[in-house]
Amino acid sequence: MNDYLISVILGIVEGLTEFLPVSSTAHLRIAEAMMNLPLDDAYWKMYTIVIQLGAILALCLLFMGRITEFLRTFPRGESGDRTIWNHPVSLTFFAFVCTSIPALALHHWSDKHLGSLTVIAWALLIGGIVMWVIDAWSVRQEAATSDVEEMSLPQAVWIGLCQTLSAVFPGTSRSMSTIAAGQMVGLSRPAALEFSFLLSIPTMIAATGYDLVKSVHPSSAMIAAGENAHVVMTSERWIVLAIGFVVSFIVALGVVEWFLHWVRRHGLILFAVYRIALGGALLLWGAKFIGS
Repeated sequence: MNDYLISVILGIVEGLTEFLPVSSTAHLRIAEAMMNLPLDDAYWKMYTIVIQLGAILALCLLFMGRITEFLRTFPRGESGDRTIWNHPVSLTFFAFVCTSIPALALHHWSDKHLGSLTVIAWALLIGGIVMWVIDAWSVRQEAATSDVEEMSLPQAVWIGLCQTLSAVFPGTSRSMSTIAAGQMVGLSRPAALEFSFLLSIPTMIAATGYDLVKSVHPSSAMIAAGENAHVVMTSERWIVLAIGFVVSFIVALGVVEWFLHWVRRHGLILFAVYRIALGGALLLWGAKFIGS
């Protein structure tokens, strides 16, 4: 298949799934396997990282107004009752720290032992069940926190720790883990959704930046172990990379808006059912059709 067409397809997959609670990692892994891409190739590893930056840029653009308002009102908040310990900017930072430290410590182990299609399938399946149960339970409870401005430090720490699951277990989904974690500690759907998006910005920038640096400038130990190789860029490869980045950005721009409206009206059951169906299908037929 032509590399330009492959780039368009992967850009669409990334843009569609990055912020939905269905795991972009799982969908990219499946798409790449179905198109017989060399998953151990240094260029395609870097490509997958770079197109994620396109999705991040779309999210930053959509939330620019909200982020600017948070920064403007720091540390007192819009109502004047916040402090440096519980302002949304601070809570995002604390949650990010709670995610990044364990995720960084377990990153190499996760890449080495948990990257198989079977692990991804189980993560999709179990995550779908968990998301369904928590969402159904939360709508029967009165939300204690209806806005990000009302969140507490313990809630942010809990959400940050739960997001670590998505960094360690491919297929879990960053969005799923943070939204479900928020609902568990009393956040309404809109509040859990907004904080999930806010937290994903520094988390994804840090994670993709870290992976990109490793890909472009691998350490001598990584090269000796055969884990990476120098990426040779040609004019065609730059074009392929740019196509994936732009397509991911455009698609994510539309998906985030749609997702916000859908979840506020209908909840997360549709995505839970999809995860369960996809995870089950991968366990039954994945190895036969796209490998392990």
